[in-house]
Amino acid sequence: MVSAVFHSPLDVAAAQSAPSAPPKPAASKVAAPQPVPAPAPEPRTRAPLDLRAFWMRVLPPLAGFGLLLLIWEVVAMKSTTGFPTPTATWQQAVTVFSDPFYSKGPNDQGVGWNVLSSLQRVAMGFGLAALVGIPAGFAIGRFEFLSRMFNPLISLLRPVSPLAWLPIGLLVFKGANPAAIWTIFICSIWPMVINTAVGVQRVPTDYMNVAKVLNLSEWKILTKILFPAVLPYMLTGVRLAVGTAWLVIVAAEMLTGGVGIGFWVWDEWNNLNVANIIIAIFVIGIVGLVLEFALIKLATAFTFEEVKS
Repeated sequence: MVSAVFHSPLDVAAAQSAPSAPPKPAASKVAAPQPVPAPAPEPRTRAPLDLRAFWMRVLPPLAGFGLLLLIWEVVAMKSTTGFPTPTATWQQAVTVFSDPFYSKGPNDQGVGWNVLSSLQRVAMGFGLAALVGIPAGFAIGRFEFLSRMFNPLISLLRPVSPLAWLPIGLLVFKGANPAAIWTIFICSIWPMVINTAVGVQRVPTDYMNVAKVLNLSEWKILTKILFPAVLPYMLTGVRLAVGTAWLVIVAAEMLTGGVGIGFWVWDEWNNLNVANIIIAIFVIGIVGLVLEFALIKLATAFTFEEVKS
């Protein structure tokens, strides 16, 4: 027996007009999202070489040395006294520096020993000057009474020629080596005293007022306020003092004798060996340049402003 179900036309129309239910998601397994690959790093582009800046740094020094060699060659060609040419001086320099540390007695030693002896005297005289000059500069800059007391003496003694102090050293110390060290000491102390005192006097007044409000001791003022503020000035004085000391030692050793680059120059002059004198001039200049460069780098590390030579 077959039964049939008849629906009303209204029911059919309502069923067709009714919104259909959203389809249920399939029961299939959803795949996990794949990781997005990281973007490839961009290749580093090398900055283009500024040839103009490079040649502007290289060409002027080369042109200066070339001009020096040209003038030197012309003078040697025009000279009637056997002035050595650059080529002859270079050959002699190769011979001199092939064995710079030979020793054949107290008055015949290589250029290396002479330079080391001069540097030792400079270190001793300069070290003593720093031990005395830097504290004296702090005291003179800190206290007005000491500033008024010592400023006339410094102004009087500072312009005195370095060699004028050498006879005083010979008279007092009874020896050439202590006299040379004394000359270095007295001539290199002034830049350190003056620059340190100026640095102390230029410390902002607000810093000192804060120290008074906090009732800081003099030691705290020196170590926490004055020393950090004065350090760039002090290092400038040290740099100037080293240059002065290296200049003085050459002249002092010419007069006192012994072992040293100044004595070596004078001894070669007595032997009429002009090539060695020119070599000594270049050695003195190179050593002074190295000392200057090292102290400029040291001063630059402790100051915010560019330290210029």
